[in-house]
Amino acid sequence: MSDKPSILITGAAGYVGSLLLRRIAQQRELFSRVTALDVRPPTEAIILPGIDYVVGDIRDDSLERELHTNPVDTVVHLASIVTPTKQMTRAFAYSVDVEGTQNVLRACVGAKVGQVIVTSSGAAYGYHADNPPLLSEDDALRGNPEFAYSDHKRRVEEMLAEYRGEHPELRQLVFRVCTILGEKTDNQITDIFRKPVIVGVAGTETPFVFIWDQDLVECILKGVLEKAEGVYNVAGDGQVSLRQAARQLGKPYLSIPPSLLRGALWLFHKAGISQYGPEQINFLRYRPVLANGRLKSRFGYAPRFSSHESFELFKALNLRP
Repeated sequence: MSDKPSILITGAAGYVGSLLLRRIAQQRELFSRVTALDVRPPTEAIILPGIDYVVGDIRDDSLERELHTNPVDTVVHLASIVTPTKQMTRAFAYSVDVEGTQNVLRACVGAKVGQVIVTSSGAAYGYHADNPPLLSEDDALRGNPEFAYSDHKRRVEEMLAEYRGEHPELRQLVFRVCTILGEKTDNQITDIFRKPVIVGVAGTETPFVFIWDQDLVECILKGVLEKAEGVYNVAGDGQVSLRQAARQLGKPYLSIPPSLLRGALWLFHKAGISQYGPEQINFLRYRPVLANGRLKSRFGYAPRFSSHESFELFKALNLRP
């Protein structure tokens, strides 16, 4: 048996998955086997040497069959619905995020996988007025039911906690990740920064904590190679308020009273102009701010870029005049 780890990555064609594969390909000699699994067939543009590509859905039995046929030491579970399309239903997102994760865990236990690494989110803490200024890994997970992503991440974490109690032989490494920025990041939050006017909510700073995408990749890689376990917030030092972001971008900042913004969102959603309804106001009002002390002291990784540095780098690479 090789001392080098063998891994399978779910959601390998996604944003973080593709970055992780490219990083692994740079030091492929450290791994005995690397399998990239995604529901989407790989294109020639993303095929890397030394990587086994498998088409499969994390929601069906093909995953466990793959793990029995080609056993691995570690499953890196990245498959998730981060930015749903307008046509995507809540039920479909739930089937991928929650039921898909349940199937991954069941398959790992059935195939006697030694370690599973799961990318959770700071959204699992929820968007609440009484959130502490800095959220630690010991704070309650209160993902909001009105936000699918937040609710699903909370449910996944509850499932993970159950598995830690019932199946301690499956080591878990869980990363609660803050807002990711990178050279090609494109999501609901980066859309805010691309607008000609940055719109905020009066009475709140709307703080953001950022992690550069390559910092997250390095955390995952370190976790695999060191067979690490535990739960860690992944965030850069410091925070950037929405007003500060507007200033750094050289864009006007418009602060709107909550009641007025809620009404506008209701009208835009009803008219079909926006997929976001009035509940989204809390997404801006009560941002969860993650503490990264445990990541640095226990896991042993200090992000190379602070939140401010990540934002400046994102601006330089994505928001050129």
